[in-house]
Order: sequence, then structure tokens, then C-alpha cells
Amino acid sequence: MRFYWLTSSLKLLNSNKLRSVRSLSASTQINGEKALSTEPPPDTVNNEDAQQKTLHIAVIGVPNVGKSTFINNVVNHRVCPTSAKVHTTRKATTGVLTTGQTQLVFYDTPGLVTQSEIRKHNLEQSFKSAYRHAIQHADIIAVMQDASNSWTRKELHPTVLDTLKAYAHLPSFLVLNKIDALKSKRVLLDLIKTLTNDTLQSRRHGRKVASTQKSEEAHVVEGTLLSKRETNWSHFNDVFLVSSLTGNGLHELQDYLVDVAKPRRWTYPANVYTDATPEVLIVESVRARLLDYLPQEIPYNLKCELEYYNVEKHVVYTSVQVQCPTSRVERLICGESNGRLRQITERVTSDLVEMFGQAVSLTISTIAMSGKKSA
Repeated sequence: MRFYWLTSSLKLLNSNKLRSVRSLSASTQINGEKALSTEPPPDTVNNEDAQQKTLHIAVIGVPNVGKSTFINNVVNHRVCPTSAKVHTTRKATTGVLTTGQTQLVFYDTPGLVTQSEIRKHNLEQSFKSAYRHAIQHADIIAVMQDASNSWTRKELHPTVLDTLKAYAHLPSFLVLNKIDALKSKRVLLDLIKTLTNDTLQSRRHGRKVASTQKSEEAHVVEGTLLSKRETNWSHFNDVFLVSSLTGNGLHELQDYLVDVAKPRRWTYPANVYTDATPEVLIVESVRARLLDYLPQEIPYNLKCELEYYNVEKHVVYTSVQVQCPTSRVERLICGESNGRLRQITERVTSDLVEMFGQAVSLTISTIAMSGKKSA
């Protein structure tokens, strides 16, 4: 077993990465579990006449289109693990933004996949149904499309279209993400026409493209399969052009969601921004960085388990064990003189400091599960 223990994270609190981080607490209880919240919590609104509104949004799309980064930036907290590889999100994660009297609840769903992709990346079978569970609790569907990918941007993926047809009773809108990577506005206009089957008439208003009233409702039998030639959806309510990375267009999208929110009591307290426990967020953060630092399919075969978690004097003390299938994989993770493991630990610690808004002392240990000797 090898491990690397980082205790110098106190210095990170003064770095530029914490410009917009708010102090956190793990004391809020939701459904019997701890949930992260901002500290100190705002005063409770006791005025019975105050009109609360909520909207639940399921964010769907193929892997690696930027769903998690989008939610992190809208919520203004790192609640969804991110990496450069596909399938970082393995289960639906909830991000909560409370602004004024409106609460927006975002469901970060795993990328829509086929059965062959589940086998290839060693994904849980529940992976394929996680997005359905999120949509069933949603009021509206946000379909995210990578506008920077010239190979896939002109077509909605069949799994996305199948989902839209199966839940055609729910309103939906299209989000063209990563527009910062495009130089030509003409490309965006053509994409809007192509992906919406030219059913939206664009009207310049910031980065928002508002829709005209739909000519007819979508009457689709749930579970109906699509023709292979179908690559667009004619029933989007609106289209938004955003960059999840830079934040461009997110304010217009947020204003739209606040406008369509429903009069209804909030689901979460005003100071909560995710229902995920600190323990879950720590493990998922380690797994996400393993995806970044390890080649090919290796990180998908690793198992991460929390060994220890405690908060003492405003410092998070935690330990995560990475179970490796062989000694060779363990050596690959650790690198020469534990150099790679040290880099991974430092990167995860930085993520957690940004996430929790306080110092973090993290230990990552590795263990080979097989009895094979190192090659």
C-alpha cells in the first residue's frame, strides 16, 4: 500500500481560486443525511405571504458536452465533479440555486449511453436509468449540445431524441454550449435552424434566442423509436447560447428559468446548494481527477472508498483509498517516487478547498487487490 498525505492546503485559502467561494457547513440535514450549505445561513423567511417559486431542471446530453461545468457555474459552487474524460458523472447530482423568492434545482445526469458503452467503460447498469429518474422529478428538460464539436454538433444524438419523444409532455429548451470556441456567428445561426428544424425565429436579445409560439403540440407515444434520419427536435421552447467555462449567456438563461418557475414551496432550505454529502463529494472528486491523470480505460476500473472524514477547527481531515486491480496499475497511479500520486492529491485538495471553502488535509492511498507481483 502506498499513500501521499498533503497538509499544506491552508495556503490555498489565499489563492485566486477562492475569489467567489463561500464558507460551508455540513450541519444541514436533508432526508436524514448531511448536505452542504453556505454559512452562516440566511434568516428564515417567516412571512406567510411571501411567494416562493421553484423549478426543477433535468440537464441531459451525450457525455462530455459540459453539463457538470454548466451547473457548477450557474449554482456558483463546485457541486459536480468534472474532468476531461467522458463519464465523469456516474449518477444524478443535484445543484440548487436560490435567488430571491425562487429556487432552481438542477439535476446533473450521466451522459446518455448505449449498452455497449456501459460495458466498455465498466459503468453500473443503473447508469442508463439515472437520467430517467431525474427527468421524472423535473418540470423542464435542458438539452445540452456541444457547439464546438464540428463532427456531432449538427445532429441531436438518437438517445437524446428518444428521450425527448418519451417525455414529450415536458417542455424543453436547447442549450448550445462552448460557444467561446467558435469564431463565426453564422455557424450558430445555422445550428439553431438545423437542430430545431427551423421552428424557432431568432430575435437578438443578448445571447438568448427566443422562440415563437409552437404551431402544434407534440403527440408522441412513449417509447416510440425514431427513424435513423431524424436528427432534430421541432418542439424546443427556447434556445440559449452559452459558454459554461466563461459564464457567457448564463445570466440570460437563469432569468428565463426564474420567469417560468412555478409557485410552490421550496424543496431545500435557502442556504443549501446540493443534497450530496461531503463524503460523496470527496470520493467523486478523487475519481474525477484519476480520470484526468491516467490514460485510456485504466481509471474506469478503479474503485474509490472513503476511509476517514472529520471536520475539526475548520479543517477537513479525510482519507480515500484507491483500489487497483493489479500491482502494475498501482505503480502507474503512484508514479516514480510517488510523483503522480502527489500531483493527484494536490489537485484534488485544491478542488476540495474550493468546494468546502476551508482548509483540507487529504490522504490518498492505493492498494492492489490482486496477488500478482509487479511486472
